[in-house]
Amino acid sequence: MFTTMLEGTKADWMHIATEHMKHQQSTAADQIIDSLRRLEAIEVGFGANQLVHSLMTATLARRDGANDEEVVAALCHDIGKLFSIPNHGAIAGEMLKPYVADEIYHAIVHHQDFQGRYYYEHLGKDPNAREQYRGQPWFDMAEKIVDRWDAPAFDPAFDIDSLESFEPEIRRVFAMPKKAI
Repeated sequence: MFTTMLEGTKADWMHIATEHMKHQQSTAADQIIDSLRRLEAIEVGFGANQLVHSLMTATLARRDGANDEEVVAALCHDIGKLFSIPNHGAIAGEMLKPYVADEIYHAIVHHQDFQGRYYYEHLGKDPNAREQYRGQPWFDMAEKIVDRWDAPAFDPAFDIDSLESFEPEIRRVFAMPKKAI
């Protein structure tokens, strides 16, 4: 093995790539699940903590017939709040990017501007911020994620599916990147 990238051979890099894939397959889903559990500690003024909100969003997606990628994106759309609330969508989107369709990635990155329809005016911002994206191939996906699953998902009395029930979808989606970044 080399001690500086300047000395790496093809054999070194093939070995490293193989080890990266082993690590990815054995830990990515577990890291996502652990991170989702940590959302329980984040309430930030809502009637439901962020884990309950995420589970409710994913439950609504699942019950609406969403595919695995959509359900996992609904579940993970606010996972970036573990690191930064102002740009949580971008963080979540980047975490999902290698594993989901481009339209889902973009919908998650920009979901806050789509949510803005419900609250931006109260904060002195443009409630029609989503309109700047109209015509984008992912616009309908973002509307679906926000209007059907995310925006209605704040009722702490809602009968949510458990985090454990989503593990098969999480493991399927995060098992292998669809594309390199």
